[in-house]
Amino acid sequence: MATNFNNPYIPPFDYVVFGGSGDLATRKLLPSLFRRDRDGQIPPVSRIIGASRSQFSRPDYQAFVEKNLHEFLDGEDVDGQTWNRFRERLYFVPMDAAAEAGWPDLVALLQDSPREVRVFYLATAPHLFGPIARRIAASGALSPDARVVLEKPIGHDLASAQRINDEVGTVFPEHRIFRIDHYLGKETVQNLLVLRFANSLFEPLWQSQHIDHVQITVAESIGIESRGGYYDRTGALRDMVQNHLLQLLCLVAMEPPASLDREAVRDEKIKVLRALAPIVAADVGHKTVRGQYRAGAIEGAPVRGYFEEADVAGASTTETFTAIKAEISNWRWAGVPFYLRTGKRMPQKVSEIVIQFRPVPHWVFPGNGAEATPDRLIIRVQPDEYIRLNLWTKEPGPGGLRLRMAGLNLSFAETFKSKFPDAYERLLMDVVRGNATLFMRRDEVEAAWTWIDQILGAWAETGDRPRPYTAGTWGPSSAIALIERDNRTWFEEQSDGS
Repeated sequence: MATNFNNPYIPPFDYVVFGGSGDLATRKLLPSLFRRDRDGQIPPVSRIIGASRSQFSRPDYQAFVEKNLHEFLDGEDVDGQTWNRFRERLYFVPMDAAAEAGWPDLVALLQDSPREVRVFYLATAPHLFGPIARRIAASGALSPDARVVLEKPIGHDLASAQRINDEVGTVFPEHRIFRIDHYLGKETVQNLLVLRFANSLFEPLWQSQHIDHVQITVAESIGIESRGGYYDRTGALRDMVQNHLLQLLCLVAMEPPASLDREAVRDEKIKVLRALAPIVAADVGHKTVRGQYRAGAIEGAPVRGYFEEADVAGASTTETFTAIKAEISNWRWAGVPFYLRTGKRMPQKVSEIVIQFRPVPHWVFPGNGAEATPDRLIIRVQPDEYIRLNLWTKEPGPGGLRLRMAGLNLSFAETFKSKFPDAYERLLMDVVRGNATLFMRRDEVEAAWTWIDQILGAWAETGDRPRPYTAGTWGPSSAIALIERDNRTWFEEQSDGS
């Protein structure tokens, strides 16, 4: 079914958020919906219904949401007029989503005044996705055009992902299942499509003849915070690579789609995932690195090590860092390595894609202090989003030809003079529109898990254990060796000199 990527129309809706008093809802979902309401994008009769085991009355929930908006809106004004309108949208149903209690109350509320679109957002643990979907159907809460949103991770391996997809798929058809990865809602990530397919400058160069390698880094300065129980069963490979990094890789490496129809874009992404070369036991020693942070300091403040975090096993072998040399077995990318890197307790929070072009065939500027460093395209996803092309230029002035690498910089903040919407703001509204272009299809999720499971199996087979690294560094030294044995180096902004 075709969808218009630019369709601005938003019909009246009911947004039911299971886990409506949880961390994701309070930090991201409700602030994002508030911003959309403030900007006039939510139709007047739309409702937002929280559902969780908390025993809130409706006024209690409204007060709870107001308190959290003040905390998580980053200093933005929660003005009275917008808040009064938003408050009237808020409802709450105390319930255990996987049990009987509360479901009749939810159904009565939904049927009291049906809206054009009904969305069920499952901000819960993945093992509840199937049971909640079945309850939605059995209770009578399902409407003809109802949609369901599944938060990542979809399972913890291929088998569990297939089981969840099967269970949810018995209730909702595939075109009404929205598997969300908030990275795909970020402005710079979406701009990848425009950068590649709207500019004749880049597309002819976007292949192995002109690109030497690609780096994708998603670094976090925070540790595991209050997620110790979850994270210690998951690790960086499952938590970040399986979804965020592989989705970025797909957008960098995909072929041009025939259109921006949701299926055309996702058809090209699945081809990339299926072309990823397997990483087996014989490869993990030189194509992957696992790390685990120890006590250190970030921006001068001491931080504790992974073993000192709450709910972490004392002998845990869970990785908090991973680096991977990935290869895509197709004509466009044969021989071009994709270096993926993600970790906790890095020196800074940064997500970026670096396209390293090949050097010119012959360097004709000897003796001026410059080396023949190739051009580089940097796509900063967060923070301070920008796209920058590093090129050689002559330094002004007499006395010889002195070269310097300088950046042609598209800073989004400086160019567009406006605050960008949070990724969830766009994606929450795209669900209401029925536009699944920026969401993952079932075959995408399962293809990604197929590749990840091979790495997990290879680690288990070889007994590979995480290498320690000090908090505030860029991971274990073996991560540096991973790329430098190929005569390349990780891009780090502070050492770039441009």
